[in-house]
Order: sequence, then structure tokens, then C-alpha cells
Amino acid sequence: MEAGRGNRAALAMAAERARPVALAREHVVPVLPALAPLLPDGALRRGTTLAIEGPAARSLALALAAGPSAAGSWVGVVSLPSLGLAAAAEVGVALERLLLVASPPPAEWAAVVATLVDGVGVVVVGLPRWVRAGEARRLQARVRQRGAVLVVVGSPGPLEAEVGLAAEEAQWVGVTDGAGHLQGRRVVVAATGRRAAARSRRVALWLPDSEGRVRVDDDAAVVPLRGTA
Repeated sequence: MEAGRGNRAALAMAAERARPVALAREHVVPVLPALAPLLPDGALRRGTTLAIEGPAARSLALALAAGPSAAGSWVGVVSLPSLGLAAAAEVGVALERLLLVASPPPAEWAAVVATLVDGVGVVVVGLPRWVRAGEARRLQARVRQRGAVLVVVGSPGPLEAEVGLAAEEAQWVGVTDGAGHLQGRRVVVAATGRRAAARSRRVALWLPDSEGRVRVDDDAAVVPLRGTA
């Protein structure tokens, strides 16, 4: 228990040093240009929760965090122990502004995430099955109060996400008939949401392309989902 308190105290100190200054005055934080068509403001709105599902969910979450990171915001990652730092750096996340908590104990999970929400612009989490609805409501209230952005990789569970992103298709290119090497991954992302994010759409992205960039597939248009305006 004492060790747990010590770890949380160290995390709180790190989050305090990471607390945004200039960006905290803005209602939104920027994203990479290729991701702007997926979001209602063309950016991440402070105080909101996003849920990302599908085969490329982790890569997409990192790409979402890359824009705020490049703009000077810190990024926290919790309960994604297999997340690759090389992959984070490849899409543009500044590793010197990344706080990583691989697997906090179940009893401390909510406290760890809340500590990061207090001082970090974007918090990316894998949501454990044991998180209760009451904890989720308190956490989202804190996200709104602090003006952070919470990005959930996988099912949001009891959390209410304002924006949902789903990688419906993900295909690596460059390897055919057992020859060649991986050159890029094409991902089709569907965006849905509530209120301001209610206009659903689908975007084809390179995540990344052969040069390591996250960009819109030039051969595919941004179109609304079937049955939506």
C-alpha cells in the first residue's frame, strides 16, 4: 500500500509538471490534418470522451494524440502495456511528453487516470472490465471539469463517448504472394457521435503510408455513412 501511495505521488508530480498552460485556454486542441474530417470541430474538443474500436484502434489513438503532442500538450497512456513507443514516435507523439502507466493495480486504476486527467491534455486508456458505472461517471465529470480529452481504446463500457471511431477495414500493403515488405496500412475509419458529432462519416486513411505519414487516401473521398445526412 505504501508503495502504491508513493507511485501515485510520483505520478501526481509528473502530471503537475505536465499541466498545460497556453493550450488550456483553448476549447479545442489540434489533430493531424488527415484526422480533422472525422471530428465535429476538426479538432479534439476539451472535456470530451472518444471511443476507438477496430483492428487499428491503437494506431488510430496514437495518431489522434500526435497532433496535441506536436502542439506542446502532454499525453498519458494507461492500461495499454503492449503499446509500442516506436509506433507512437512514428505517428508523431513526442516521447519526451509521454507519461506511460502500463498496468496499474485494479484498486488504483481510477485514481491513476484521474491524476493524469488533472494535468495531461490527452489521456489514452484501455478500459478494464472491472470499472464500475459510478467510477466512470466520476471520471467523465473530472474530464469535463479539467478540460482534458479522454480516448478509450476498445469498448467504452459504462463511459459515454461523445465521438466513436471504428476502423472498419485495415489492410497492410506491399506484400504479395509471400514476397516484398510492408509499405503501409490503409484503414477505413467510420465516425459517429452525439449532439455536435452526430453527422457520421467514413474516411480512408493511410496509417501510415510508405513514408511513415498519416494522411487521407487521395483516391478515396470523405463521404457520409449510408443512411445519414
